[in-house]
Amino acid sequence: MPYADVGEDVRLFYTDDGDGPPLLLVHGWGADSHQWSWHIDAFAARHRVIAVDLRGHGYSSVPATGNTPRAMAGDLHALLAGHLGVPQVVAVGHSMGAQVVSVLAVEHPARVRGIVAVDPGYGMTADIAAGFPQMIAGLRGEHAHTVAEQIDEWCTNAATPAVIRRWHKRRLYGMPPHVLAEAFEAMFTGPEAIGVRPASDDYLARRGCPVLSIWSDPERARWEAALLRDPASKVVCWEGSGHRLHEERAAEFVHLVERWARRLGW
Repeated sequence: MPYADVGEDVRLFYTDDGDGPPLLLVHGWGADSHQWSWHIDAFAARHRVIAVDLRGHGYSSVPATGNTPRAMAGDLHALLAGHLGVPQVVAVGHSMGAQVVSVLAVEHPARVRGIVAVDPGYGMTADIAAGFPQMIAGLRGEHAHTVAEQIDEWCTNAATPAVIRRWHKRRLYGMPPHVLAEAFEAMFTGPEAIGVRPASDDYLARRGCPVLSIWSDPERARWEAALLRDPASKVVCWEGSGHRLHEERAAEFVHLVERWARRLGW
């Protein structure tokens, strides 16, 4: 399987399957590119599918610092532009990955034809954000993985299959604690965080490309719909799904993304 050196201390693991208009698949916090095992073969039937482990995650390098969505987006740009020579992608990101691909689209707009944001890790309201400092303190404490598991409980509900719960729990316990803490903080409370409103509104409104946004929460779906500028953008809400709705409803997810990509000529 391929690796790419994209910085002084960052080596990314990625897979590259299929042929056709490229899709870039970007996992969420505390996961890795195995999260896309439900989807890669189906997408690869008509796309080149690049699935990457973000810095600090999976088989990629674990820097001592700098494990932030902005740095991760920079890594992806280096992977696409410098290592693979891919001029443009439709970038699919789940949760934190939706932040990462949004940063990629804002800071490197020519690189991104469109975004698929899967139950994105942005648009949090102040009442939810009030609990983040305590969570971050816990992630920096001696029981970081227990705290991470407690945070992860929010990602599931009665509809979530046990195998998905188990997979993500095991992955979290394999994560370096400092990466969990640093990435979570950078998403929501750090100086450049875009995960909480109104910072989310200001930054995401800068995305110039079409966005397909798929939510489990109808209120946050309505909120993002008001931010989208490109007429090819679309917001879908699968109310009742868990946070990992693309894993719970994998075939439906692939069908939805493929139909939207075709409308973009992708």
